[in-house]
Amino acid sequence: MGLVQAVVGAVGGVLGDQWKDFYTVPQGLPATAALFAAVPQGTNAGRGSNTSGSTNIITNGSKIIVPEGYGLLLMQDGAITAFVAEPGGYEWRSDDINSKSIFAGDGLVSTFITQSWERFKFGGQPGSQQAAFFVSLKELPDNRFGTQSEIYWDDGFLNTQVGAITRGTYTLKIVDPILFVKNFVPASYLQPGKVFDFTDLDNAAASQLFNEVVGSLAPAFSLYTNDPSKGNRITKIQQDSLGFAQSLSAAVEQGYHWSSDRGLAIVKTAIVSIEYDANTRELLKTVQRADALSGSRGNSNLQASVAQGIQSAGENGGAAGLMGIGMASGMMGVGGLQQPATPAAPAASAADDPVAKLQKAKQMLDLGLITQADYDALKAKALGL
Repeated sequence: MGLVQAVVGAVGGVLGDQWKDFYTVPQGLPATAALFAAVPQGTNAGRGSNTSGSTNIITNGSKIIVPEGYGLLLMQDGAITAFVAEPGGYEWRSDDINSKSIFAGDGLVSTFITQSWERFKFGGQPGSQQAAFFVSLKELPDNRFGTQSEIYWDDGFLNTQVGAITRGTYTLKIVDPILFVKNFVPASYLQPGKVFDFTDLDNAAASQLFNEVVGSLAPAFSLYTNDPSKGNRITKIQQDSLGFAQSLSAAVEQGYHWSSDRGLAIVKTAIVSIEYDANTRELLKTVQRADALSGSRGNSNLQASVAQGIQSAGENGGAAGLMGIGMASGMMGVGGLQQPATPAAPAASAADDPVAKLQKAKQMLDLGLITQADYDALKAKALGL
């Protein structure tokens, strides 16, 4: 009975596999799909009779359409036999006896008799496995990373260790499809109907990539903040998707050899949030204040502070208060903000020396701290007029 079933299966399979197939991309694919099998289009608008061919055999003369942004990987008995990176229509040709077809001009005897006999040996099924897989050559989005606790790195600009909780996304690209399939894709995904998706939570291989990215975040932040070409500023990182992607990709490559061993690379990043620890937040506030008070802005801020002090001294102590502020501003170099200050007289004799008083009054007049009338009044008082 088994022999009869084998004969029926062998002959029926040979007849079904004579039809040429039209292979294309399966319907309903997610945008993040990285690898999936090409599928034959058995019917179209109710037309087509090629519905009984073997699932693991591609008939000679069959046409495979490669769309833009994808590569085509061909496999025979588990081995990669060819790869096509250009879009267009391609015809399948194989020397395997199971692929031969009378419609492809392979002859009658070898196609029917020899092929049926070979299949009979395997219980009526073809003793070969052929497959075509599409590999995405696009940037694959929505790959996420995040930390549950602070990660720490040495910051070159802040000159100390800083810490933060961070999360974001990155785009991934398959830069070497053959290496990717050989070294990384599990065999369970090299089957018809299976889709390898980096964002699939049930994909253990993709979960491993997530863990490796998280493990590379601290070295990536260190690479970025210690790179002079990046400005050494961690605050720029959320605006520099390409710059941080280069640092993250370099850290991943150094630690896990994504490109050289798996044919993968990180292209762009988008950091959604960075929550610094308390010490880092205080340090950044100090740096921001220093930045705000540097250069001409700091000069103006200092002048405004001195002017406020002079106003308060004048309100509380009259001319004597103003004279004291004038002496203090001379010692702080405030006069240098506008023009060189006249050297101050010794503090011990300033209260009694009319010349010293006049010098201070003239200095204040030159600084614009008092009016000409104020100066004249102080001059008259110092000279006893």
